[in-house]
Amino acid sequence: MRRTGTTRRGVFTATGAIALGAVLAGCGDGSGGGEGSGRSGAATAAEQASAARADRRIRAAAARTSLELLGGYEQVVRAHPATAAGLAPLRDAVRAHAEALAPSGGQAPVLPRSRATDAGAAVRELAAAERRAADARLAALVEAPPELARLLASIAAADAAHAHLLTELAKETSS
Repeated sequence: MRRTGTTRRGVFTATGAIALGAVLAGCGDGSGGGEGSGRSGAATAAEQASAARADRRIRAAAARTSLELLGGYEQVVRAHPATAAGLAPLRDAVRAHAEALAPSGGQAPVLPRSRATDAGAAVRELAAAERRAADARLAALVEAPPELARLLASIAAADAAHAHLLTELAKETSS
């Protein structure tokens, strides 16, 4: 019978794909051409302004996702205090991701509604949320500027690792 869920091979494959995406996204120098490319200063300024808007938009969405994850961790710890020790390092990493994406901070974690009745189900919900966050960050790599793409790829890899660890923690918690 085939095992379902996150496997070590799947985590490594996802991490490799993320790293490849980061490398490919960072390959360009952002200039769009050489010295004789014939681009005007106005076109370059417009491209820079567009890239800055895209950067802000992508960062804001990614920061919101991190704050939602952080809120999920906070909610599980409040509802199931026995999970606090296992979730603390992951929660701290998610907090660091939110701060890296929105250095100005100022936003509180978003507390999502949970339908979980026991600790194992709550941790499984967190694992699913981490998987969705990793997928969203990977999708954002396509239009992210190189520096932000590298950050998103790194955070997506961490999200995938968190999902794996949470899946294992949920098994232990359910036992």
